[in-house]
Amino acid sequence: MNFRLHRKTFTLLTSRYYSSATVLDPPHHLLHLIQLSIVHQSLKLIRQSHARVFTHGFDQNTFFATKLISAYAICGNPTHSRLVFDAVKLKNVYLWNTMISGYAKNEAKKEAFELFKEMCHGNVLPDDYTLATVAKVSSEVGDLVAGKLIHGKCIRFGFVCDTVVSNSILSMYCKCANFDECRKLFDEMPWRNVSSWNVLITGYVDCRNHKFDKEVWEIIKCMQSDGLKPDGFTISSVWPLCGGDFGNLNHGRELHCYIVKNELNLNLQRDVHLGCSLIDMYMKNSRVSVGRRVFDQMKCRNIYTWTAIINGYVQNGESDEALVLFRKMQVEDGTEPERVTLISVLPACNSHASLMTGKQIHGFAVRKVLYHDVSLCNALINMYSKCGSLDLARRVFGDGSFIKDAISWSSMISGYGLHGRGEEAVSLYDKMVLLGIKPDMLTIVGILSACGRSGLVNEGLKIFSSAVGEYEIEPTVEICACVVDMLGRSGQLDQALHFIKRMPVEPGPSVWGALVSASVMHGNSEMQDLAYRVLIQLEPESPSNFISLSNLYASSKQWDVVAKLRMMMKERGLRKEPGCSWICINSTTHCFYVADKAHPCSNSIYEMLDCLILAMKVPSHSPDSETPIQTTWC
Repeated sequence: MNFRLHRKTFTLLTSRYYSSATVLDPPHHLLHLIQLSIVHQSLKLIRQSHARVFTHGFDQNTFFATKLISAYAICGNPTHSRLVFDAVKLKNVYLWNTMISGYAKNEAKKEAFELFKEMCHGNVLPDDYTLATVAKVSSEVGDLVAGKLIHGKCIRFGFVCDTVVSNSILSMYCKCANFDECRKLFDEMPWRNVSSWNVLITGYVDCRNHKFDKEVWEIIKCMQSDGLKPDGFTISSVWPLCGGDFGNLNHGRELHCYIVKNELNLNLQRDVHLGCSLIDMYMKNSRVSVGRRVFDQMKCRNIYTWTAIINGYVQNGESDEALVLFRKMQVEDGTEPERVTLISVLPACNSHASLMTGKQIHGFAVRKVLYHDVSLCNALINMYSKCGSLDLARRVFGDGSFIKDAISWSSMISGYGLHGRGEEAVSLYDKMVLLGIKPDMLTIVGILSACGRSGLVNEGLKIFSSAVGEYEIEPTVEICACVVDMLGRSGQLDQALHFIKRMPVEPGPSVWGALVSASVMHGNSEMQDLAYRVLIQLEPESPSNFISLSNLYASSKQWDVVAKLRMMMKERGLRKEPGCSWICINSTTHCFYVADKAHPCSNSIYEMLDCLILAMKVPSHSPDSETPIQTTWC
């Protein structure tokens, strides 16, 4: 329908061109036709316009040629652009710039460089636009040699003082991780605008080198001392330094205050990217209520805003609210989930073992033809495995509609391990290796956990040896904890302790926690005492370790030690949170704590528990006995 409308418009315009009463002369009219073709990105209309240009003898006109080159490039046809370019005998700098830019827009980096070299060897000198364009191309391909060559051309032709060109060279040095040359050029710039500072800041942040974090904040201070205010782009660039494991929440709060103080909060209500960055920063720092406040104050919300707040709740373990927001997004706001939203909300189903909700999300993905995405399929495999449906996980994994990556194999191997199917996990791991897929750290953790749960110690140790020796995988704390758990579960506590002492990395709480669990399982109080004492040193603020060690000494009636541990907990203000269990019935999650009576059906629940306890206390019968057990059920 739209194409017919465009064709009708084109026909109307061409008929006016041939009309004697037309107001426009031929050149202006042809330019209007070419512009119409560019707006609608219609290759057929551009060819017809090209034919009109050629028919009326304007094929050597550089202005018409420039418009045609740009039109073909916008439609993704740089080959036709080059034909127009080569047909013009006297080329000016604008024609060269348009052709180089056309190659760059169509990811033809090599052709863009070759044309630039041809230009430099000709009679036409590059201008500031040419140099800025090829500098951007060199930064995108990460070619430092070409970038330095372009920098030299800028100095030779006198464009090094041009702010736009210098910004492009700055960006090139940042993308190529040459920060010494970048900072030298920045310091030598006679004029710097906000974009210059933003390029430098973004380059330091994107390099992911935390030794530059302090320098980034110093640069922002110098920027303000230079009389320039950070804009929305500046603030968005430094959000990665304000959250997560390496972020500084205080810096994030300062930026938030800067937004309010400089009335950028008005933009915050409309600027989705800025709002999402704030939500993500607060959520990564476990400031859920503040992140929710930012979300509630935003007037404009799109799929990215909803995804940010849902993902934040999932990361902070508040799966109920994440699922509530997921439904609210669709029902009340009318926003349809995208692939990233589905991937973000699926872990919420894992937390509450909400298989029905997971199936509904799976069905939605199938209806919206999102099912072929590998990341979504990996999340589905993980969800089904943790929700107790290994068969559905295997069905997703076995579907040939998506290309499996290492995470797909790792997720399925971990799923087998969760369900105690160690032999099948090992078989799948062997198949993965035979197919030439190199295992990573997650794969090794999954397969070792599976071997530990199924008692496949020899197989697990062989896999560990091959991972370290053959695949050169670094034995991380997580991998070593799996080996300790595997040895401990099989009763080889001395070997587990010997392995801990020979670990190439410092054993963390997960390693000693695995030894504790194995010691409890096999009743080795001496090893249990040793492991708990180390855990208390590693996690002095964890009340669980104190409680468990206290219970250990209480079982041997060492009440003086118990009193001492309880006193240490009281002095440090440590208090263990009660354990929680939940069950999902008819899409409603019911949570229960120790000695909890808040549930409306608590009386009936405790009556049933009393009956079950009585039934369990009835003496069991001998297998050879013909008399069945007499059990009274409530």
